[in-house]
Amino acid sequence: MPDEPARFSKGAEKLIGDFRGIAFTEPWNMRCRATTPLGPLIETLLVKYQIGRNSCEQTIRDHWPEMVGAANAAYSHPVRIDRGKSLMVLVSHSVVRNELFMHRESILGKVQKLPGCDHVRELNLRAG
Repeated sequence: MPDEPARFSKGAEKLIGDFRGIAFTEPWNMRCRATTPLGPLIETLLVKYQIGRNSCEQTIRDHWPEMVGAANAAYSHPVRIDRGKSLMVLVSHSVVRNELFMHRESILGKVQKLPGCDHVRELNLRAG
């Protein structure tokens, strides 16, 4: 004997409810899914959204003045990693933008040496 009762289709449940005089209030497009344990679900969400862990973007922001120098870091700000490989940097001064553009290979080398940032392959400099 199984522990759970047999499941009927929604049409059959509506027919049984009409026969017994009980309204069927469950929406037709709602699906019943198996219950998942909360612990593993929360852990996957923490990993997916980098909650409580250092993300690659935050590591780059923390080390940015060391990588480009204090003067260049005052006029530039690493924002995010697009498509998993391209680091977008907002630069507020054209001279600093040209300076960073000339040294982009060495900056990328320093970024790739940071823990968890070896997947960054490009450097996009945007005026902002």
